[in-house]
Amino acid sequence: GWAVFPGDQFYLKSASEMAELFAWCPEALANTIAIAQRCDVTLQFGTYHLPDYPVPEGHTVTSWLRHLCREKLPNRYPNPTPEVLKRVEYELSVIEKMGYPSYFLIVWDFCDFAHRHGIPVGPGRGSGAGSIVAYILGITDLDPLRYKLLFERFLNPERVSMPDFDIDFCYERRGEVIDYVTEKYGRERVAQIITFGTMAARAVVRDVGRAMDLSFAETDRIAKLIPEELKMTIDKALEQEPRLKELMDEDPRVESLIRIARKLEGLARHASTHAAGVVIAKEDLVNYVPLQGNDQEGLTTQLPMTTLEELGLLKMDFLGLRTLTILKNATDMIRANRGIEIELNSIPLDDKPTFDLLCSANTMAVFQLESDGMRKVLSELQPTVFEDIIALVALYRPGPMEQIPNFIASKHGQIPVSYPHPKLEPILKETYGVMIYQEQIMMAASALAGFTLGQSDLLRRAIGKKKLEVMKEQRKTFVSGCIENGLERKQAEDIYDLIVKFADYGFNKSHSAAYGLVAYYTAYFKANYTIEFMAANLGNVMANTEKVALYIDHCRRLGIQVLPPDINESGIDFTVVGDKIRFGLGAVKNLGTAAVEQLLAERENGPFTSLADFCNRMNGRCNKRMLENMIKGGCMDSLPGHRAQKLAAMDNFLATAARLYKQKISGQLDIFDILGEPEPEAELPPLKPMERRELLKGEKEVLGMYLTGHPLEDYVELLDSLNVSSIPDLEERKEGSEVTVAGVAAACRTMITRRGKHMAFLTLEDQFTTLEVIIFDEVLAQSRDLLAGEAPLLVTGRLEFATQGEPKMRAETIAKLEAPNSSHKLYLKIEGNTDRRLLIQLADMLGEDCVVLQNAKKQTAE
Repeated sequence: GWAVFPGDQFYLKSASEMAELFAWCPEALANTIAIAQRCDVTLQFGTYHLPDYPVPEGHTVTSWLRHLCREKLPNRYPNPTPEVLKRVEYELSVIEKMGYPSYFLIVWDFCDFAHRHGIPVGPGRGSGAGSIVAYILGITDLDPLRYKLLFERFLNPERVSMPDFDIDFCYERRGEVIDYVTEKYGRERVAQIITFGTMAARAVVRDVGRAMDLSFAETDRIAKLIPEELKMTIDKALEQEPRLKELMDEDPRVESLIRIARKLEGLARHASTHAAGVVIAKEDLVNYVPLQGNDQEGLTTQLPMTTLEELGLLKMDFLGLRTLTILKNATDMIRANRGIEIELNSIPLDDKPTFDLLCSANTMAVFQLESDGMRKVLSELQPTVFEDIIALVALYRPGPMEQIPNFIASKHGQIPVSYPHPKLEPILKETYGVMIYQEQIMMAASALAGFTLGQSDLLRRAIGKKKLEVMKEQRKTFVSGCIENGLERKQAEDIYDLIVKFADYGFNKSHSAAYGLVAYYTAYFKANYTIEFMAANLGNVMANTEKVALYIDHCRRLGIQVLPPDINESGIDFTVVGDKIRFGLGAVKNLGTAAVEQLLAERENGPFTSLADFCNRMNGRCNKRMLENMIKGGCMDSLPGHRAQKLAAMDNFLATAARLYKQKISGQLDIFDILGEPEPEAELPPLKPMERRELLKGEKEVLGMYLTGHPLEDYVELLDSLNVSSIPDLEERKEGSEVTVAGVAAACRTMITRRGKHMAFLTLEDQFTTLEVIIFDEVLAQSRDLLAGEAPLLVTGRLEFATQGEPKMRAETIAKLEAPNSSHKLYLKIEGNTDRRLLIQLADMLGEDCVVLQNAKKQTAE
């Protein structure tokens, strides 16, 4: 049921209502007004309140920053060229002139803390990767000179603005960095940032339903008629889902609910803490912004991020990137399993196995590159250099996607690479003549019109923000500059128009390069250390059973065996055992991390020898639900007895363990303590093993997948008689051919098309792997109940192939696969004539036996 307020007075009251309520104490109202009138706060805008970085005695922030750069320069450039030294000096002069040495030192300091404490830090994020000072200090890990990244894209000397480093840290340990910053600058000067959740379509329907005192089930039914799509609104839902409109027309309460919900939709619903934002101030934050406490015993601002930036406060994003955690865990496993130490920044960027993997589009679990669409592009592009990966990260977004065919065709020489002007060839050569990056726009303006890179950045910003007056002025300046450099007016105007067109979707190359590097690292690990990489990925998604099932299926495709969870062998995470992966206990439903840690600590005292031994030694730290799930998931299979016996005995064993523990802590003795003998261990009841179907159902329930077998294994003879294909065999069949497959519904996602039709994407799973089945409106309407059930399905349809060669099916019929133990059924397939008289004769011959007929159109009848 709903949680409700205790009474009907929880609303904002009018002045007269308040006067009536406080008639017994009128001075309370007068005092409220007096306090309000004494509140006098003026927020200061247009100035900065950057904290001072504490430097060693004898140094200023400026001299200390220069000292660090000189000290660390050889780590990045053992033999620095004049180009390197010139760039360093230029950046330092801009940083000093704009007053940001302290900012760079603050960021360097907490990144240095992370490095010193083994906390993975990303190679960069956003435009900050364009700074050579950041690269030398270890804030970023990508050489801006090698990849032609521009400092002015990050910090423009011709535009006063705060620099903004967004830093990725290991997802599991970013909190340690925030704690470090809090302690260094003072708890009164560091706070997390508030953010406001809004009333989205489904949420507002549930909230209004609760306020109207509708039952939970009824409100839930209405809310679930709103499609789960990005930017879905109630109005869009009414257009797309006729059942919602019908319900609204039929039921006045639903009409009232929807009418109120439409008014409230989009309003702020609740306050929460920004996932990454932290503000650091020069003085106590209470001098600048209102504050409130948070669940972590820290402070949170009551003003959102945009307002804090306008107030001149330093905002930092401490982002948690799970991929960094995966790489760290994979590195640890490789060290433990193979004795090999891997440093990310020593990984070669021309590794052949890595590019072979990328060209094969085998990029499941590879950062940024695992979606179906990206795999299709990889397959067509056949990347050969790291720069191709940088370009893909930039191109694979709405807008620039339309340039992908030209990019691929130019790379493979299918169309000639051309440049609008010879001076643009050095700038556009690496992207085969296609303008992809914002930095290319800036360099083009510099090369052709003589703009400084700072002016070029202002041009880029004006075009991106569609500032028409500024764009008009910039056009004149650009064309004039081009003419001075020898271009014809018409050519200059055409190139400006081209720049305006590309600027609509040009992407930040610094960000693409940094995230392209993380993508390459993950591809390298998958290509060269596949087992450890997949184990690390499985550990990363333990809380998501669907994703665990997907990755385990992928492991099977890669030929990697995943061993079942074992009470005496498994850790919290998935672990590598030789050339296999052991299922992690943390992925079993309802086993929390704390409980598994206690279990592992107890296991240090020796392996568990029986179910009773486990219950007794865990001393009440394992409840019934946890134990039941461990038994169903096969965690206890290595202990004496089978699953049915253990499930039947567990209540008794837990009760005995609780009694013994209670006696122990109370100091009571029983007869066995007095005699100095161990208490006899309770025995398992003499039961038959559970049926295989029930055993597998339990695995699916608690692990999210079938691990030790599959329901279809009981149907092998039946499937052979019906000429059913296994999913792997489909790769040998022709596209467009009619095929029949069997499996269980592992997942099913429904959606509504632009034409208002329902369709579904079914993940069908057989004993070997999975298949995506596309189900359109008519077939979906006939099979909706089957898809929601647990029974194995028989699906007939037309075969399709993705660009990567993976089979898919467009369903034509879906039926329940009948139980194989119906021994009196005969299955006959009729290829030719189905004359009624012949069928009557066949019925007479067979008598009472049940016959299932299947014709050439795959239609069946009993």
